[in-house]
Amino acid sequence: MKVLPSVAVVGATGAVGEIMRQVVEEHRFPLRSIKFLASERSAGKTITFQGKPYVVEPICAEAFAGVDIVLSSTPATVSREFSPLAARAGAIVIDNSSAWRMDPEVPLVVPEVNADALAHIPKGIVANPNCSTIQMVVALKPLHDLGRIKRVVVSTYQASSGKGAKAVFELNAQVAALGRGETVPRPSVHAAQLAGNVLPHDWKAGEEGYSEEEWKMVRETRKIMGDDSIQVSPTTVRVPVRIGHSEAVNVEFHRPVTVEQAREAFRHAPGIVLMDDPQKGEVPLPLHVEGRDEVFVGRIRRDPTIPNGLNLWVVADNLRKGAATNAVQIAEVLVQRGWLRNK
Repeated sequence: MKVLPSVAVVGATGAVGEIMRQVVEEHRFPLRSIKFLASERSAGKTITFQGKPYVVEPICAEAFAGVDIVLSSTPATVSREFSPLAARAGAIVIDNSSAWRMDPEVPLVVPEVNADALAHIPKGIVANPNCSTIQMVVALKPLHDLGRIKRVVVSTYQASSGKGAKAVFELNAQVAALGRGETVPRPSVHAAQLAGNVLPHDWKAGEEGYSEEEWKMVRETRKIMGDDSIQVSPTTVRVPVRIGHSEAVNVEFHRPVTVEQAREAFRHAPGIVLMDDPQKGEVPLPLHVEGRDEVFVGRIRRDPTIPNGLNLWVVADNLRKGAATNAVQIAEVLVQRGWLRNK
């Protein structure tokens, strides 16, 4: 008999938590029971799941009793406090924050790339990677299998929603003000006015002049791909798009990879939609990918400046594949591989 898990969604009323609920419902994720947890501020609210009302419970240690899988999207400080408590109670925690990603005892997983890392979860916590990293490594994996990647140069065009719902409200207010010819409200979420603008400094500063977001792409890519020799040179930029991160990715290989070989690999790769006919207008755009779980790849072309190089354009819904969907897919792999039977 198939063992079905008891699930808790933590941070259930937040932007990503809300989409986690949607994805669990859309994917018809097999479960025995489900509960929704959030901060004291949101506890007591009623949400609907599969047509039934559920009262949101406060996050506390007792709430994890009897829970098998936790889908968590909270600030890192909250995760550091409560994820170990949930794991201690017997759950596997799939955590969307940055708290555990580089912990050597916590697998950092994108199912299309390194699902085998789920064979060993010593702390009972699985980390969901950063949104910009997830979509890039989904596209890199079939190429790495072809020619072994030596170096990646990536420039991102990241949506406002990467900073949460308040950021999108701020962008909307700025766009509305510009449309009315009024003074644009002073930004409080983004680093500067985003409407009619792009921001290369919309993240906390990190080492050597790079942002924390850029360092995440470097370090997480190596961990997920299982190859510390891969060099990653990132520039992350915020653009006035509500949902959907885009990336211009330049890849250098150890072995030759042709454009057609790359296209053929993408056609058969899991989780990828190939849109690569610019003459017919078939290129990935943020408007195309909103609400989709796949990573879209197009504009594949040879880099004539190096012996073994390709350029490509990668787009994905940052709230779904970049966060909620990837977490649910990790849970699906655990159930499919009989993790519950082996508890």
